[in-house]
Amino acid sequence: MPSPILPISNRPSSSASATTMLLKAEIDADPSTTLLISSQFDNEKAIHIKPLLPRSSSLNNTTNFNNSTAFIDIHQQRRRRISSDSSLSLLTDESPRQSISREVGHAAAETFLVTRLSLKLLTYLGVGYRWITRFLALGCYALLLMPGFIQVGYYYFFSRQVRRSIIYGEQPRNRLDLYLPKNSNGPKPVVAFITGGAWIIGYKAWGSLLGQQLSERDILVACIDYRNFPQGTISDMVKDASQGISFVLNNIAEYGGDPNRIYLMGQSAGAHIAACTLVKQAIKEAGEGESVSWSVSQIKAYFGLSGGYNLFNLVDHFHSRGLYRSIFLSIMEGEDSLREFSPEVLIQDSNVKHSVSLLPPIILFHGTGDYSIPSDSSKSFADALRRLGGKAESILYDGKTHTDIFLQDPMRGGRDDMFEDLVAIIHAGDEDALAKDAVAPPRRRLVPEFMLKLAHNVSPF
Repeated sequence: MPSPILPISNRPSSSASATTMLLKAEIDADPSTTLLISSQFDNEKAIHIKPLLPRSSSLNNTTNFNNSTAFIDIHQQRRRRISSDSSLSLLTDESPRQSISREVGHAAAETFLVTRLSLKLLTYLGVGYRWITRFLALGCYALLLMPGFIQVGYYYFFSRQVRRSIIYGEQPRNRLDLYLPKNSNGPKPVVAFITGGAWIIGYKAWGSLLGQQLSERDILVACIDYRNFPQGTISDMVKDASQGISFVLNNIAEYGGDPNRIYLMGQSAGAHIAACTLVKQAIKEAGEGESVSWSVSQIKAYFGLSGGYNLFNLVDHFHSRGLYRSIFLSIMEGEDSLREFSPEVLIQDSNVKHSVSLLPPIILFHGTGDYSIPSDSSKSFADALRRLGGKAESILYDGKTHTDIFLQDPMRGGRDDMFEDLVAIIHAGDEDALAKDAVAPPRRRLVPEFMLKLAHNVSPF
């Protein structure tokens, strides 16, 4: 019996046109664990399948809705607000032991789910030489950076400056973490951060190192979690990201954030998801009659770190590096959807390119030694934005790899170019903050240099 994770195609007859559709195959009997398969069938054989994961209701409460729908929306908003307030109350009222026990239990449940899905996914992929070697390389890489991971993990679970698992929506993994500066004098600039993870292993805690170090510079950080494949596909990820961004924009003032200084940032796959979310929001706002719960005008700037923005140029590259075409197309909901989820391509469409003027300034960071996602991805996207009148620039770091500028350099301590460039942009125009940055102590080293160099050499990313 053929594996359902692989694309299945029936060649249409000359009189029938092929159409691409999305199939969802249940794993075991759990409706929350789904594999999504991109397949091609004849029109007359198309099958309509009810989604296993229901779409969350809109948060927008406009006069276009009838009274009953408006009541439902208000009720959902109150329930989410109560859930978030309860999360914060629990974090402040619980003893450290109770808080840690609750968080460890939650992390264990999610780890079990992700592990089960990953093992199921591997049964469809098959365990070949390439996967075995990359898995071993990943193990060595993680072991070499373990001294840093332990210290960051201790901060994540024990620091009073971290507010974990604040609920922003109703879907699985609709949670975010907040990293609060110790100095509470006045509202702080905010970075809403979407982590990477190849659209498969992303998790909000991956942003804890960045959150810790930015909060030490008086910047509040919100790390937004989202459904990964196979829990969801790219449209689910973008929807989750949009909902998380909306929560931050509309609620961050309650946590000490400045609603007039909110920045959006994404790393790797998270940079792609964030860019898709931003462009889709601009297109929605450029249209007529579209109701929105947040606006791109509320975002002061977008930072993309090591992201890919034209999927047509990356499908074969990812396949050669182990993210096989069949899996990648399933994540992206089929080959016909690549254009929709390629921000660089989408903005050049004559029907939507006028929306580029609504976008905030876009700054794309990338290492020239990145072989997971080549730095040309950022340069090409920035060039396309500028040609259409957008404000964009790409900042390249010579010889830096995919993980150097996000993990190894921050763990090295001291000062690194990307971090200082990021902070300088956020604090631009704030003379007091810039003066503090000038005399800020160098960051503490977390991992010995020889281990960082070995990690650089064995990194599978």
